[in-house]
Formats: sequence, C-alpha cells, structure tokens
Amino acid sequence: MKTIPLIEIKGIKKIYELGDSELEILKGIDLTVEEGEFIAIMGPSGSGKSTLMHILGLLDRPSAGEYRIGGQDVLCLGDYQTAQLRSKLLGFVFQQFNLLARLSATDNVALPLIYSRGRNRRERGEQLLGEVGLSDRTEHRPTQLSGGQQQRVAIARALVNNPKIIFADEPTGNLASVQADEIMRMLRELNDKGITVILVTHEPDIAHCADRIIHIKDGQLFSDEVLRPHAPKEAPVPLRKLNTAKPLVLPPAELAEHFGSAIRSVLSNKMRSALTMLGVIIGVAAIIAMVAVGTGAQKSIEKNLASLGSNQLMLRSAGRGFRGVSGSAGSISRITLDDIKAIAENKALVKYVDPQVSGSAQAVYGNKNVNTTVTGTSVNYAPMKNAVPVYGRFFTETENRKLEKVAVIGQTVATNLFGTENPVGKLIKINRKNFRVVGVLPLKGSGGGHDNDDVIVIPINTAMRRLLGNKYVSMAWIEGTSLEALGDAQDYVLQLMITRHRVPESQLDTSYSVTNMAEMVSALTSTTKTFGLLLGIIAGISLLVGGIGIMNIMLVSVSERTREIGLRKAIGADSSAILTQFLIEASVLSLGGGLIGILLGSSSAIIISKVANWLVLVSPMSVVMAAGFSAGVGIVFGFWPAKKASDLSPIEALRYE
Repeated sequence: MKTIPLIEIKGIKKIYELGDSELEILKGIDLTVEEGEFIAIMGPSGSGKSTLMHILGLLDRPSAGEYRIGGQDVLCLGDYQTAQLRSKLLGFVFQQFNLLARLSATDNVALPLIYSRGRNRRERGEQLLGEVGLSDRTEHRPTQLSGGQQQRVAIARALVNNPKIIFADEPTGNLASVQADEIMRMLRELNDKGITVILVTHEPDIAHCADRIIHIKDGQLFSDEVLRPHAPKEAPVPLRKLNTAKPLVLPPAELAEHFGSAIRSVLSNKMRSALTMLGVIIGVAAIIAMVAVGTGAQKSIEKNLASLGSNQLMLRSAGRGFRGVSGSAGSISRITLDDIKAIAENKALVKYVDPQVSGSAQAVYGNKNVNTTVTGTSVNYAPMKNAVPVYGRFFTETENRKLEKVAVIGQTVATNLFGTENPVGKLIKINRKNFRVVGVLPLKGSGGGHDNDDVIVIPINTAMRRLLGNKYVSMAWIEGTSLEALGDAQDYVLQLMITRHRVPESQLDTSYSVTNMAEMVSALTSTTKTFGLLLGIIAGISLLVGGIGIMNIMLVSVSERTREIGLRKAIGADSSAILTQFLIEASVLSLGGGLIGILLGSSSAIIISKVANWLVLVSPMSVVMAAGFSAGVGIVFGFWPAKKASDLSPIEALRYE
C-alpha cells in the first residue's frame, strides 16, 4: 500500500520583484518528506535554503508550484486555516529565539495555546519547561536567561501544541559548541519520539546529526543524501480536522491575552503612553467641562424663564411716560390700570393680567436695613410667576383695593432682615412706612448677575399711591389661555392699546411693545444649545488631535514590534487576531485617557461652579458619551496601524530589523 507523504512539493519557485527586474531565489524545487524523518537542509548563503524552509513552514508563499501536507493542498487555504495549520501542526525554533521580552519563560512557552484555544496554559508551559530542564526558570524573563536557556524555551514553545513537524532555522547559530550539542541532542530525542524535524544549517557537523541531508545550490536541489534509512509511517496526518470554520467571537483566553498585552505595552513605556493619552485627556475633559457649563447655562435660563411662564406676553410702553410725569412724546404711550381692566375683558384669549410697577427702596427691621427692589403687582403675580409663598400667604384683592400696607418678601430679604426668625406677621419699614409681612416667596435663585430673591412684593395700588408715587403702570404681564392662542392675544393687546390711546400711524413703532415670551424662550434655548454644540465641537477638535497622536504612536509601536507580530503569526495568530490585538491596545490608550479626562473634566466643572458661582451640570449621558467617544477614537485612529500590522506576512515581520 502506497503511503501518503507528510510533505510533498513540486516545482516550487520563489521570485522577488526588484523594480523592473526579477530575482529568482528558488527555481523549481521538488521534494518529498516522510513522517518521522530528520532532515537537514544545507547550502551556501543566498542559495535559498532558508526561503525553502519558510515556504515549507507556511511562513511564506511560493510564486509558483504545488505544496501538499498529508495529501492536502495547503496553498489554496485562507489566512485563518493556514494560521491553524501553523498553530496545531507546525513548531518553529528560530536562530534569534524570538522570545517576547515582556513575558516570563512560562508565558512564552504557553503563548501558542492562545491561538489554538488550548486550556491549562500555565500548567502546560511549566510542564514543558521541566522537560527541557528549566523548571527552576519558569518565571524568568528572556533577558535573565543564557542563550542556551533561551533556545530551550523556544523548543518548549515549539512543542506546546504537540506538533507533527518542527522547523529549526539555524538553531545553534548563536550558541557555543556545548550549548549547540545540547540543543541537537534535544532535537534528536524529539525525532526519536516520532516528530518530523527539518533543520536548516550551514555547519556540516550539525547536519550530520540528521538522517538525511538536502543540499541547495543556486535555488535548485543539488543533492539528496540519505545517511540513515527511514521506515515510512502509514498513518496520514488528519488535516481535515484542522480546517475548521473561523469563530465569530474571540475566545475569552485570547481576548484576555490581547488586553494583557495592551496593558503591558502601555506600562512598559509609561512616559510615552502618558504623552499619547494627554490629547485624549484634554479633549474628554474639555467636552465634560464645556457640556456641563453649557447644560448648566441652559437649565439656568430655562429656570429663570419658567418663572415668567412660557405662554405669556410682556406689555411695555415704548415712550418716556411710564414713570411719574410724562413728556409730550411719551404721553400717548402709557399704560393705565384701566388699560389692564380692558385687556382682561377678553376671556377667550387672556387668562391673567398682572400690572407691575417697581422701584428701589430701603427696608428696615430693628437694627437691620437693606437696599432692595420693591415691586407693586396684583394678586395674579403668584399663579403667573410660580410665586405661591412657602411661608404665610399672598396678599388679597381686598387688601389691594383698600391700599393695605402688606408685603411678601423674597428669601434674600428675609435672611438679611430676620436671619432664622420667622418674618410672617412682623412689621418692617419700607422707605420709613410700616408694612406687615404676610408671606415669604419661594426660592428663585440668581440669573444674569441679578438676585431674583432680593425683592419685596406689595399690592400695586399701595405701591402707586402710598409708596412709589407712580401714575402709570411700568409693564404688564399677560398670560394667554393657551400657547396656540398667544399669537392672537399679542395682536389683540397691541391693537387694543393703539386704539385706546389713539396712537397715530407715525408713532406706531415707538408707542407700545408686546413681547412674546414663548418666542424668547425658544430663541434663548436654541442659542444655548448652539453655544453648547459649539463648545462640544471645540472640545471634539482636541479629541481629534489626541486621536492623531494615538495613531502616530501606534504606528511607532507596530514598527517596534514587527518581529513580535511575525512570531505571533508563526505560532498560529491569523490576521484578524493581530488586528484585534492592536485595536485593543489603541482602545486601552484612548479609553484610559478618556477615564482620566472624565475625572479631570468633572472636577473642573465643580471648580468652575464654585469660583464663578455658575450652575454646571455633569450629566451621566455626557460621561457615557465621552467614554464611548474616547474608545471610538482609539478604534478609528488605531485601525490603520492595526491593519498595517495584520497585513504583514510572517516572514516579512520576522526579518524586520
């Protein structure tokens, strides 16, 4: 019965494009390797022996020819299936050892198990280190090991997935003779156990440890010398079990390794990582702080306007005759209490009308006095301005009609005059006239540099006739029956005032103004939103700059770790695994910067609120968005470097200097 060769190649060529010319390294190699053989490939420098081994080890692809392992064509396999073959069928021992400096000996040995989905990684790594005589060096890093010890770690790594074939490329080239003899003894023992060994060397004494020596000269098979006969194995290699579909989700072990690698990379270059994250930190902090300030400003404006009511109109006289004695130009543009009554008669459009006059006054209680604002208003003030007293009551229409000297005070006035004492029922002097406090207004807060709680509200008739001496109303607030009716109410009020005061057409524009507060609220809200968006865009530019910094550093990282990329591909990582690893690393950098930026931005917002006495709001949504955006920056700007790393062929990466 004819056996199936473990390796069979026919007409293998390798041609490199050098500008307009071609360099043919391999010129049609035919070779058969049986399972369990120990073969040495020899030849002078530049003969193509290493190139042949790289093609046999699936680290490189030929320009032409056929290649079968166990009877299966491997040149038609995709990236993932080829990586699985390297992971589960092949083992590599390199002249430069190619150990990862950041990992311990155990972790270096167990590294291929990540891509082969192996379990008990550390136990398996420690077991193999014991078999190669390094049980006392399991936690040592490569820099803490001698050359011979490092090569033994590399051999243990090659054995971790129980390979069928071990490729050794000049495994003794960097070792002393004693260490070289020890490595060759280990390879001989592995071959005696049934593992096929293919060795590349230029040293005759090393080559004679093999059973068969193949000489390569000028890219062609020069001779095939059998030193010891080999009994062929009949059982073919079960390759079909290795040709599995690629999983849609990364296994937890591989994902954990990528995160661990990212953390190790960040910590191994602390200063560079910190400078890289600085752009993201500044961008995220700026977004958090600016959005907090913008949101706070919007909420503050909305709160202040809410006290005015969104479906209200403000009627003002545009002339000079609304305070005391009026001039000739202002005599026609004045507001009287009779006008207020006329406006209120239209119940279909008008729900409330609140006339107001105001002026500065001195309020005294005992030995305390304050300068404040006195507002004369009607009983409609409380429902229209959300000003129902928190203590006591509001004055009544009867008290207004009888010119009673009663007052409702704001909380700033209450604090300044009474401290913690209950002011309800107490007498205060306003401009040397006694007023009885009947209530305390709810807290309104500050806005636009003005304290809305520093006010005393009294009946309008009392204010006009007994305190301020106004003959006309300063302004009037009109609440519509609905938001939809506000436009009609605005037209009605303006036309009514023009008609009642016989305003000539020449003075229509300078007589009365009726402001629609709903439109003002909408305009101010839109303005604050635009302002907040502008702040966010400015902060986003900072984040963009940070992303570019991450991309630059990731490109540097790819360049520095090109040999590591080649090693990972040689031991079973496919392109998507490399892509994922570097994307995770970029995301760790940006997300770490984002988290620091969130803390810095939140702290800055709190400091701004304390120093400037502004309302700032750090919303959970802005925090989540900032974190997501920072992670997204890492993915977006890290993709190109990661893709560049994943597209490298294993041998190109391993040869990188």
